Amino acid sequence: MLAFAVALLLAPQQPTVAYDPLALPSSSTEAAKPLDLAVADAARERTIPLRVWLPATSPAPVVLWSHGLGGSRDNAPYLGRHWSARGYVVVCMQHAGSDESVWRGVRLGERMEAMRRAASAENLRLRGEDVKAVLDQLGRWHGDAAHALHGRLDLEHVGMTGHSFGAVTTQAVAGQAMPLLGQLWTDARIDAALPMSPSSPAAGDARRAFAKVTVPWLLMTGTKDDSSIGNQTPESRREVFPVLPATIDRYELVLHDAHHGAFSERPLPGESAARKEQHHRAILGVSTAFWDAYLRGDAAARAFLQGDAARSVLAAEDVWQAAIGVPATGPGR
Repeated sequence: MLAFAVALLLAPQQPTVAYDPLALPSSSTEAAKPLDLAVADAARERTIPLRVWLPATSPAPVVLWSHGLGGSRDNAPYLGRHWSARGYVVVCMQHAGSDESVWRGVRLGERMEAMRRAASAENLRLRGEDVKAVLDQLGRWHGDAAHALHGRLDLEHVGMTGHSFGAVTTQAVAGQAMPLLGQLWTDARIDAALPMSPSSPAAGDARRAFAKVTVPWLLMTGTKDDSSIGNQTPESRREVFPVLPATIDRYELVLHDAHHGAFSERPLPGESAARKEQHHRAILGVSTAFWDAYLRGDAAARAFLQGDAARSVLAAEDVWQAAIGVPATGPGR
């Protein structure tokens, strides 16, 4: 027994590998090829095109992505590639009525007005219904032995994210009250939310609008993240974080010198600002840690977010905030 103990002490110790949300497994060296599918929602006579990025392992947690106004399912492939390589099924939705069809074929001088009309409460309602329809269909495909997604999906762990109008969509289905929609659109199947370029409420009490949020949120914006549609400014986008409930874990990343299109892979229509590689590095690093922490329950990822390690993927001028939820107390709690 003594000799065994001595041998253990003398044996070379394996170095502890630090958590790194940007590291990719060797199996990811070959670029993943996405799968294009479509959800036919017969009840609404509506089709929802999807681009699905699949990981090497199954079943895997699911991340839903909602594009911005005038976008499509292929707007941010860098997210699909990285998150799927890290072990997530990434489902990029396309929302008819507020997708690229809004401006394609429209004369250049009329495009902005067409976009403004598409940024409507009706299209937001349709988007919220799209999320529900997609989750319902994913469940059916997961159980269909003849389908490519059979057995591939862990629908007990679902993340929701999107940019701009997709961020508003994310906010709507992840707990924000939307009076214009006439009801609370929360989908209980969503476990974590990541709005990119979030929007503060246009009217009413902002704290009350977010009072029923119960899942962790990560907000991402930039110091130049304004928009000619929706009247949001870099300052208004930062009004969301302070009014989120104190009972949830919540985070905010503000990318220095980042414009509205920094979250996409190519310039938005009419945009001239260049992409910055550091912005995408920060987006990928922090978002991956967020999914790992709240869809996988990874303690190292949570420590990364809540400690100093998150700064390792950020630029010196970026702003990073982490606030840990405190359980509610009082009568009946």
